[in-house]
Amino acid sequence: MPLSRSLSMTSLSGVLPAWEEDELPVEDLLLFEVAWEVTNKVGGIYTVIQTKAKITVDEWGENYYMMGPYFEQNFKTQVEGCEPPNPAIRKAMDALIHNGCQVHFGRWLIEGSPYVILFDIGSAAWNLDRWKGDLWQTCSIGLPYHDREANDSLILGSLIAWFFKELTDNLGDKPNVIGHFHEWQAGAGLILSRSRKIPMATVFTTHATLLGRYLCAGNADFYNNLDKFNIDKEAGERQIYHRYCLERAAVHCAHVFTTVSQITAVEANHMLHRKPDVVTPNGLNVKKFSAMHEFQNLHSTSKTRIQEFVRGHFYGHLDFNLEKTLFFFIAGRYEFSNKGADIFLESLSRLNYLLRVHRNDVTVVVFFIMPAKTNNFNVESLKGQAVRKQLWDTAHTVKEKFGKKLYDALLTGTIPDMNSILDRDDFTIMKRAIYATQRHSLPPVTTHNMLDDSTDPILSNVRRIGLFNSRNDRVKIIFHPEFLSSTSPLLPMDYEDFVRGCNLGVFPSYYEPWGYTPGECTVMGIPSVTTNLSGFGCFMEEHVSDPAAYGIYIVDRRFRSPEESCNQLTQFMFSFCQQSRRQRIIQRNRTERLSDLLDWRYLGRFYIHARHLALSRAFPEKFKMDPMAPLKVKGFYTNELVSVTPAPTRCPSPSASSTHPHHSDVEDDDDESYDEDEEAERDRLNIKAPFAPGAMPEGKKKQPGESGN
Repeated sequence: MPLSRSLSMTSLSGVLPAWEEDELPVEDLLLFEVAWEVTNKVGGIYTVIQTKAKITVDEWGENYYMMGPYFEQNFKTQVEGCEPPNPAIRKAMDALIHNGCQVHFGRWLIEGSPYVILFDIGSAAWNLDRWKGDLWQTCSIGLPYHDREANDSLILGSLIAWFFKELTDNLGDKPNVIGHFHEWQAGAGLILSRSRKIPMATVFTTHATLLGRYLCAGNADFYNNLDKFNIDKEAGERQIYHRYCLERAAVHCAHVFTTVSQITAVEANHMLHRKPDVVTPNGLNVKKFSAMHEFQNLHSTSKTRIQEFVRGHFYGHLDFNLEKTLFFFIAGRYEFSNKGADIFLESLSRLNYLLRVHRNDVTVVVFFIMPAKTNNFNVESLKGQAVRKQLWDTAHTVKEKFGKKLYDALLTGTIPDMNSILDRDDFTIMKRAIYATQRHSLPPVTTHNMLDDSTDPILSNVRRIGLFNSRNDRVKIIFHPEFLSSTSPLLPMDYEDFVRGCNLGVFPSYYEPWGYTPGECTVMGIPSVTTNLSGFGCFMEEHVSDPAAYGIYIVDRRFRSPEESCNQLTQFMFSFCQQSRRQRIIQRNRTERLSDLLDWRYLGRFYIHARHLALSRAFPEKFKMDPMAPLKVKGFYTNELVSVTPAPTRCPSPSASSTHPHHSDVEDDDDESYDEDEEAERDRLNIKAPFAPGAMPEGKKKQPGESGN
């Protein structure tokens, strides 16, 4: 089976480079991808492997298998059990099963339907002490008995290494095996496979270093002190030294080591003492989201649903115009400083001041979608939605009665007296409905009852900055400490629909190895704020000459003080509030056009490169490859374009064009227009293709903290 690298780029046709065919005999190979998140939604890695599955299955067919832990509920709801098509895999599974270990096989019911091999950790737990001894004898790494997660990862790794040994013995000199391991939880399998000299090519991907996440969460000045940390001491003080040792051993055992971004590559070089061979940026299955300019209509539909929720939440205090209200949001794991919620709240306080001083008629409603410990919905929040529904029912009843009387009058050829068309009972009903909207308290900041209300970081900072949703505040805050769901009685929307309805996603992270949240905004045509300390922000800085014109606002958190970064974020948001509706429509079109840069059909090539490199190192006599050779791409990025002046953030304003997109907002009567030919030329000048994997662009200066070896 030839290695298919055909790409289908739509909105950026002519901008993204073609990739010459470079065949790899996948029909003679078996690819296994190992991760704790296979069929098991824990964090962002689940999104990586789930969305990447289809392009990998398209490339490898039935020679691609995912491996992970078995959880009964996940298997019942996500996997269709079946028999493995490869007899060698069946024999390897039987060898484990006959020794008392349970192994399950099936198709994961996601796009691409990849095969999965899931190992029951509980069934093999009786081997834990013996396998701990093997690990100690192999690489002098000891695991404490109380660390359940580390112990489970060792059991999983031991089962996987055992499986690979049986598999390669059954295969003999036939197909070669590639094992791709994600994160430290899968690292034990790689370490044991290499120590037992199992003939296979190995790739290890770290999505975030263990110690890096801990140090940043502890408010360390991480990026300015990368070369100053005593790694062993820091890991020991945080009681993760054994995990760190597993991670570092896996990194150094792998034939090829990859990270998901350049900023994580710099971090890994210092934390794990190995420079990544390839940077493999995270992508998305863009086809799932794109529908030409239909995304503008989807934005309008979802925005209307958010407006309905806001009407209920702010009942009695709805003295702002919803047609001039912008919806901002931040979402993700509740890591207050790592995700930038601290700088975001401070910036919102300053934005509120600027909007009030400038007497701006724009209101900003900000959603914090971060899961925290709660015991139920806030009664006041539920009451608000009930009041809203009651008002709607009342208005609908009066409207029906009004409409019937008006219709009857028109049939008789008369125009009714508008003062008499509604009787006293109608006015009584409406007055009672109005009185029901009166409230003596401010709209709640949080939608749930928090278990740790007094110590919660977000609520504590809301009290500090004094944003309590009062009438004179132009910035309103809603903290929703639970992931969104269409079955919620409060805000019945899935996350994707919610994102589509917002105007701006704000993710000013301090520690963000990649950043799927701004990426998801981009493919749905929603502008976002990110930072140059996130993998996504660095990726966009490198490939778009003026990211802000395309709705990607990048806050400098690496070379500026926190105060300067906060002011920059405030200015970004204030400038966004000053845009006209027409400008926001055009900007959403530009944002959506960047989605192909994040398509797995495009970014998957870096994984192909990593696998090819691993094969050339594991089996040099069979697979030859120049490790320094760049990808065979020809982009438009030339020396003439290096000095191109970035496109202005403000939209051009020639005469209106008949090629404008569908609009989701009421247009202002201004002369802003959208010309597809001009936009295509803008893209040609401002968007460039990635460079070769792991290579430093010619003439690019190294940033402080980047190692040259």
